[in-house]
Amino acid sequence: PKFMSLLVIGSVAFDAIETPFGKTDKIIGGAATYISLAASYFTEPVNLVAVVGDDFPASDIEMLRQHGIDTEGLQIKEGEKSFFWSGLYHNDMNSRDTLVTELNVLEHFDPIVPDSYQNCEFLMLGNLSPQVQNMVIQRIEKRPKLVALDTMNFWMDIALEELHKTLSKIDVLIINDEEARQLSKEYSLVRAAEKIQSMGPDYLIIKKGEHGALLFHGKSVFSAPAL
Repeated sequence: PKFMSLLVIGSVAFDAIETPFGKTDKIIGGAATYISLAASYFTEPVNLVAVVGDDFPASDIEMLRQHGIDTEGLQIKEGEKSFFWSGLYHNDMNSRDTLVTELNVLEHFDPIVPDSYQNCEFLMLGNLSPQVQNMVIQRIEKRPKLVALDTMNFWMDIALEELHKTLSKIDVLIINDEEARQLSKEYSLVRAAEKIQSMGPDYLIIKKGEHGALLFHGKSVFSAPAL
């Protein structure tokens, strides 16, 4: 079978999560971690560009490799700490409060794309600063068939102008309903989708937690239930 060529950029990190139904201490988190693991069930190899500190367990990097994820682009910074995020999820398992964000190695992340990762067909820009996401787009020599991007309210709060620049260069945006409302300043998700598509992305996926997700393209809407 012909495998698609996928490049994933994002965080490989530690998370601490609390929900009404349970709580974890530090566990392996990060957008790129779970994008890559999920994609590994459908295609290989998955090429990963990310950064961790020397506190990140070698056994977990090996686990990624066991899933067919190429880690040539995973930088390990000696004497530095990995990105850490802690959050509290509400009953709907969709809205959340960020308790702690420690950027650590992500603060000065320079996303180096190895030569072997060039000419990817699909680029997935996981949740990172819009500046870094934009830098990656510029460093890919040939524009991929599809560029998808995930972001969050944190970047809308502190880097909105840069986020708008990056949105103008992508095909698919993936955010939740709360973030769609913040980005568009519209409460109606239909109006929000129209406004966000005018910012650049032809396709918008709005995640709705326990209620699944909505896909918008032009005037078309597709609803995918969670159950």
